[in-house]
Amino acid sequence: MNRQGMLILAVLGVGAVIGAPFAIPAFITQLSFLWLMVLFALTWDIMGGQMGYNSFGNIFFFGIGAYVCAVIQRDAGLDWHVAFFIGMAAAAALGVIAAAILGSGMLGLRGQYFAIATLGLGIAGGEIASGWDYIGAGSGLVPPLYPGALGAREMFFYFLFLVLAIICFFTLRRLYSGRFGLAINAIRDDEDKAESMGLHTTRYKTIAWCVSAFFLAMAGAGAGNMIGFIDPRDVAFAGLTFGVWMVLMAILGGKGTLWGPVLGAAIFHITQELFWTYLLGWQRVALGLLIVVIVVFFPTGILGWVREHYPEKFGQAVDAEAQGAAMGEKAEP
Repeated sequence: MNRQGMLILAVLGVGAVIGAPFAIPAFITQLSFLWLMVLFALTWDIMGGQMGYNSFGNIFFFGIGAYVCAVIQRDAGLDWHVAFFIGMAAAAALGVIAAAILGSGMLGLRGQYFAIATLGLGIAGGEIASGWDYIGAGSGLVPPLYPGALGAREMFFYFLFLVLAIICFFTLRRLYSGRFGLAINAIRDDEDKAESMGLHTTRYKTIAWCVSAFFLAMAGAGAGNMIGFIDPRDVAFAGLTFGVWMVLMAILGGKGTLWGPVLGAAIFHITQELFWTYLLGWQRVALGLLIVVIVVFFPTGILGWVREHYPEKFGQAVDAEAQGAAMGEKAEP
């Protein structure tokens, strides 16, 4: 496809994204959650895909963002929009601080030890929030109600998550194309060798976690208000749902790529909505089967599968003779 054709497709895509909430207003909440899922997948892939550190505790920063923003809105006594954006900024700052402090200690762990430690982090966050009366304890916390007219609330959060997803995407694109991307990929490929060559691996790992925490905390601030109720275990620190989904979406699309998490989030979210619509009562069974299919049939993700079977589509030159010889070797018992 030539450059003009790609430009036309890009313009059509932008038009569809901006016009979607006006064209199908009945699905605007589901569309808002779609962009939230994109944020989940992109932020998890920083650690899990690009750097090879499988974190199950990223939901911790999401929960911090949800509570910090809601508490500031509740106690500040300011206009809703002013308090919300102040709360979102404070949530992002506190999320980064928490990631920097925790990362300096936890990122010395590797492999399954790091994964288990981060899993405990998310569980601990839910338990602490459930026992803290200032933020509602087990009864949860209700953020202040959006003051706009009917329908304006849904439109506000749709464009909020859309803008956050776009900023996150292009920020990661810039980071991955520079020294930072080379460093975290080196950590993924061989961390010991990277350290022996003078790379400060703990520093880069901590920065990667801080970037992830920054966007997740802002996503939590918006999600808590959009949902309208912050439960410590089912919303803020929902490791069994949001925490698992962000991993699955990145793997489905193709972890370690930029577009893979976006593709995985779109497919997973649409499929999940269809399950809840047409398989009510069996939706969790169907979702479990989907997880099995993802892990068994797409271990490298959809983009990884396409790249493996159609490398020429990604600009990779393939020598037919060499490819035939390789296929022959695989066919030999």
